[in-house]
Amino acid sequence: MDHLQTEARNPASAGLDELSAYQFVRLMAAEDGRVAPAVESQAAAIARVVEVTAERMRAGGRLVYIGAGTSGRLGVLDASECPPTFNAPPGLVVGVIAGGPTALTKAVEGAEDHPETGAAALAAINLSANDVVVGIATSGRTPYVLGAVEHARRLGAFTVGLSCNPDSELIPKVDLAITPVVGPEVLSGSTRLKSGTATKLVLNMISTGAMVRLGKTFGNLMVDLRATNEKLRYRTNRIVREATGLDRDAADELLKRCNGELKTALVAQLAGVEPDLARKRLIDASGRVRAAVGMNGTNGHHKAHEELVLGFDGGGTRTVALLAVRNGAGWKVLGRGEAGPSNRQAVGTPAALAALEAAADAAFASSGRPRKPVRAAVLGLAGAGRPEDREVIHGWAAKAHLAPAVDVIEDAALLLAAGTPDGWGVAVVAGTGSMAYARAADGRTARSGGWGYLLGDEGSGYAVALAGLRAAARAADGRGPGTVLTDKLLAAFGLERPEELVGVVYRGCDRPALAALAPLVLDAADACPVAAEIASAAAAELASAAAAAAQKLGYGRSFPVALAGGLFESRADYCARFLTALADRGLTPEPVAVVREPAEGAVRLALALRATA
Repeated sequence: MDHLQTEARNPASAGLDELSAYQFVRLMAAEDGRVAPAVESQAAAIARVVEVTAERMRAGGRLVYIGAGTSGRLGVLDASECPPTFNAPPGLVVGVIAGGPTALTKAVEGAEDHPETGAAALAAINLSANDVVVGIATSGRTPYVLGAVEHARRLGAFTVGLSCNPDSELIPKVDLAITPVVGPEVLSGSTRLKSGTATKLVLNMISTGAMVRLGKTFGNLMVDLRATNEKLRYRTNRIVREATGLDRDAADELLKRCNGELKTALVAQLAGVEPDLARKRLIDASGRVRAAVGMNGTNGHHKAHEELVLGFDGGGTRTVALLAVRNGAGWKVLGRGEAGPSNRQAVGTPAALAALEAAADAAFASSGRPRKPVRAAVLGLAGAGRPEDREVIHGWAAKAHLAPAVDVIEDAALLLAAGTPDGWGVAVVAGTGSMAYARAADGRTARSGGWGYLLGDEGSGYAVALAGLRAAARAADGRGPGTVLTDKLLAAFGLERPEELVGVVYRGCDRPALAALAPLVLDAADACPVAAEIASAAAAELASAAAAAAQKLGYGRSFPVALAGGLFESRADYCARFLTALADRGLTPEPVAVVREPAEGAVRLALALRATA
């Protein structure tokens, strides 16, 4: 176990027994602050589990948590809270712990050491292929859990492994892994701390997300309840009032007409239909109030002639899907969905496809429509430049019945579709990474940059932040001039000495987290020569990339430019530095647009694809 991060000693707490109570609490708070980003990094995988769980529950399956010790207790806790919170039937969410109920309050020695015991525990609850099994093991190596997921997988259940160590033994034994890496605990090996917190957050998301997908909420209101006592009758009336704007007496009268059925009352009032039709709409909408309210006509379906399209923008940080429909000479967005990263090169194929699936589901859900194939879809994805990459996405789209007409293109191409008059010009991205992409009117393309953080990404948020950190390190050594960046960066991390940056940067920050520090560097540029030099040099690198891409296509001095990425979207001063750097090269971009929703470019391309399909 020596190689496990969760068992390692945390340098930040090496003097734990020498700290004052206040210092101890600050240390714990700082370490706990690492948990949420670690969980968020697994958003795509968690979203996929939510979707699969909801699908299997609709088909009669269950969500089963199984673990030992703290992991098992957290699973049992989450399962036990689902009936009172969501009116879920007993047994829909099941918690199994090594050692049985006794282990909830008292350690049962050796209960976790036998894989066959985990398999037997699942057999005892009559596990079936319809179920979802989440094996919870912080270490990723607990024999009880490994045996359980292997048994579940043999039966055909969908298996999930939740651990807090990378490259754990659990990962290859499950269909999908969730791995929030929180690092060593303040108290070495005490995984009830950060690891336990991460586990609880993930389980909250899985169970709550599945229940939301099953239609047990309307907005953030719990609407799947039966008014069986005075307290619940009051709560039901309050929910009707909050959702519809009716007063107390009118809400009571509505509930009486609907036999006390909260969902029926909401649909009847909000859609302006009689209770019987409201009930039918709820059946057609799989119990989802918003979808039932949004249905047109009396047959419970949206307009049959609607020709929908989907546009995707997927990168290394997030994935956005827009569901749209042609509206006269233009078009309008009906729903927007967002999920985790879908760059296969960065997060791997399973997580990337899970993010695309989740984004599509979310776009339909926000539109109030049940998911179905659309007429055309265009996916602009980072890391999809090679034919073999595009084949993988086409394969997923076919399996998911996404659309009869599907196109997969580089994400940068979306910027030109969204931000230039005729879809040609130069697109420049400055987000976590950076690159320039050019397209000529005749379809020829060229690019510059985009080599990734080890070989390039000059001018990106990551590069700007890293330059600021390096400047602070040089200043601390006396190798470089003093800079206000030192104090600003220390304050951002809650540190007191520059030497403490080493532990934070190398053990606690991924690239997006570091890139988020770039605005801090740019904020200091007006008052600090060091920061000003970093900002100007970064903008000059982006201008160089744009000029190189334009030159490859034989552009003259003027051409359209579309800008995108977090730095351009949020920093007018950085845009100005970039345009100045272009002018220094004798170039005058015209027009210039900042693209804040690249997926709109995918929608435009999908509408064109629809017209030719």
